[in-house]
Parts: sequence; structure tokens; C-alpha cells
Amino acid sequence: MIRKIIRIDEEKCNGCGACADACHEGAIQMIGGKARLTREDYCDGLGDCLPACPANAITFEEREAPAYDQAAVKEHLAKTQNQWPVQLKLVPTQAPYFDDSDLLIAADCTAYAYADFHRQFSKNRITLIGCPKLDAVDYTEKLAEILKSNDIRSLTVVRMEVPCCGGIEYAAKEALKASGRSIPCQVVTIGINGTIL
Repeated sequence: MIRKIIRIDEEKCNGCGACADACHEGAIQMIGGKARLTREDYCDGLGDCLPACPANAITFEEREAPAYDQAAVKEHLAKTQNQWPVQLKLVPTQAPYFDDSDLLIAADCTAYAYADFHRQFSKNRITLIGCPKLDAVDYTEKLAEILKSNDIRSLTVVRMEVPCCGGIEYAAKEALKASGRSIPCQVVTIGINGTIL
């Protein structure tokens, strides 16, 4: 169907994330430091994100796009707001909130080291946290089961630059291989000074 929908100009986007905060439907996510319209069917075309953008990177356009799916938006918001627990050790391998979700696997320290963690990484994602050093367990098998058993759309791993955090990245990558699924995956490294490397 032809309808009004937002367009994000990546060249103008400064990565502030204000549009993602302003989007009440969860249609916009920050990926690779840029705002992206990840779910066209979640975009209601009303443009709450437009005035929030300080870089004027968002405009309206009329084009072919899926219809706005209010029921899917309500279901998505209910799932992401009702996720519990978040500790990788405690989370079940199957849960309704995993279906049709973007999954974030984060090392415990990242949320404390990076001040904007919630807005930039965990908002609109199902978040699992763990520490490969303190938990003293290999999460590969559990993560592989989560990826195999649920409809995961994307995988983001956030780790610290310190060597012990390599375990969580390794477990996620090995789990993805073991799952046999083709899921887009990105790794973000946070420096000990609190910046994205």
C-alpha cells in the first residue's frame, strides 16, 4: 500500500537517539550509531520523531510500505515491557518475549561504564546480561538454544574492551553458529573510559 511514512537520512543523522526515544511504537532503533527505521509496520506515520531530531534527518515520504499494525505494536510493547529475568543464568530458553525480537546480550559492566546504555542499546530489545568471568559458566549452549527455539530478528553483543569480556562475545558467536540460523549480528565494544570503541 502507498502511505505516509518516515524517512531517515543517514548522512544527516548524528546518532543522538532522540528520535528512537520519541518513537512510542518502537519502530526506530539505533544500529551502528545511526537511527534506522527497523519496522515499517510499527511506524504510524504521525511523526512524533520529527521534532525530536536536532539534525533534521527525518522527513515524511509517501511510498509503498506495509500497513501500520497497531495490534503488532501493542504486542511488541507488552513483550518488551514484561521481560523478566534479565540475568543470562536465570532466563528461560523459551519465552513469549523472545518471539520476533531483537536480542541484546550485554556484559554486566557495560551498563555502568556507558552512561547512555539504556537508550542506545536496551530500548526496544530483549536484554540478557551476564559476566563470563564471575558467572564461571559457558553460555554457548544456552544461547544457541535461545537462538534456535525463538524467532530472533537480530543479535547485538555489547562488551567491555577488557580481555575477560571476550568470553561473552565468543559465546554469542559460537551460539549463533551452533543455532544454524542466519541472524544479523553486531558487536559493540565499550572502552574503560566509557566510550564506544
